Amino acid sequence: MMPRAMASPPGSSQGPWLDGLFDLTGHGTTMRREILAGATTFVTMAYILFVNPQILGAAAGPERAGALLTSTALVAAVMTVIMGLAANLPLALAPGMGLNAVVAFQLVGADHLSFAEAMGVIVAEGLVVTLLVVTGLRQVVVRSVPLPLKRAIAIGIGLFLALIGCKNAGFVSAGGGLLTLGDAGRLHGFPVGLFAVTLLFTGWLLARGVRGALLIGMAASTAVALVARAGFGGAGFASHVAELPAAVVAAPDFSLVGGFSFGFARVLGPAAAVLTVFSIMLSDFFDTVGTVVAVGQEAHYLDDQGGFPRPGAVLLVDSLAAAAGGAVGASSATTYIESASGAAAGGRTGLTSVVTGLLFALCLFLSPLAGVVPPQATGAILVLVGFLMMREVGAIGWDDPTEAIPAFLTVTVMPFTYSITNGIGAGFLTYVVLKLLTGRARQVHPLMLASSLAFLIYFALGG
Repeated sequence: MMPRAMASPPGSSQGPWLDGLFDLTGHGTTMRREILAGATTFVTMAYILFVNPQILGAAAGPERAGALLTSTALVAAVMTVIMGLAANLPLALAPGMGLNAVVAFQLVGADHLSFAEAMGVIVAEGLVVTLLVVTGLRQVVVRSVPLPLKRAIAIGIGLFLALIGCKNAGFVSAGGGLLTLGDAGRLHGFPVGLFAVTLLFTGWLLARGVRGALLIGMAASTAVALVARAGFGGAGFASHVAELPAAVVAAPDFSLVGGFSFGFARVLGPAAAVLTVFSIMLSDFFDTVGTVVAVGQEAHYLDDQGGFPRPGAVLLVDSLAAAAGGAVGASSATTYIESASGAAAGGRTGLTSVVTGLLFALCLFLSPLAGVVPPQATGAILVLVGFLMMREVGAIGWDDPTEAIPAFLTVTVMPFTYSITNGIGAGFLTYVVLKLLTGRARQVHPLMLASSLAFLIYFALGG
């Protein structure tokens, strides 16, 4: 944890209007400390600016990488500033890792939606969550799902990300319908070696507790790729990968903003459309409160019962961010656990968030850099993000088969079928059936039972 400076006397290091807006003195902080904290948060989560375009590029097309970076920076900047002003907490938002993969590889890749229709799913999900927050029903939905399944959803998405990272990097490939190591069972070529080295180097940075480890690892890997391509005639990289653009900065590309469509209901069918939105909504639900509490422990803003200030504002901004992410073509935005790094650096108020948001706004002009990072660099980052999400596995009660088996199926079915909907459906159905067969029907929430019946129809109709 970084050393914290002594608080300055009121008004000595910040203007009275800033102190009045964010109550810096009341929170025992200073403008300088909040700026440093905001910059720290930005550095630890800036990797999303390059990882998100590469994941979504599989659906939107690699030629849209610049527009995807612009949209990613836009929603991160706007919603993080809004969170800072509305909730006055050091929380930052950006497109969430996991749901971006669901958009690219489930909604577009497997369900054959267009990119605009996939973003329509995200907008619809965000609007539904916003409605539940406004009506106070969000907590009802959260309480209806058993804790092991909540954890399993995050773990399953983590494995999904790791699989995508390995596949994009060329570490595994689909041969004869089966995943094999490298190319037909053989690992060869500089790019695959770069993936392995990036994975180990960034893992070492994480083990050393280096702030911004993911960004540093990705940047170092990209630098090596640029040198290798320039010095060794391509070094085995695909065309236009690891090449410096003609210009580093350019006008923002807003071509994806507003390019969403609600035509997904026609393509998927009513039942599948509802369950797809529901599944994505669930994965969005369970992250936010846990993240805010984790950051609150670092920033010391939790009360004796673990509650946090202005929960209505926090949840409302987070739900609106989900819809906003879809509306600008960046996938669902959510509160980032990396916000804890800013809190550890002394961030206590929304000024930290405003600084982070303004730094994201500066990145609107970096769209030419979106295609520079090779998939081997982002692939290693995806694997490590998957590892970070796997840490929930130890909290599942594996000694109760009626809860452990549904959790296991949720975790495994997601990556095996490239579908978050299938994974959640398998877990829900198994949970309800096992509880009923073991005489524990009272442990099944009515909403859980209704959801499972809907998933049963979904599977019976062919998914």
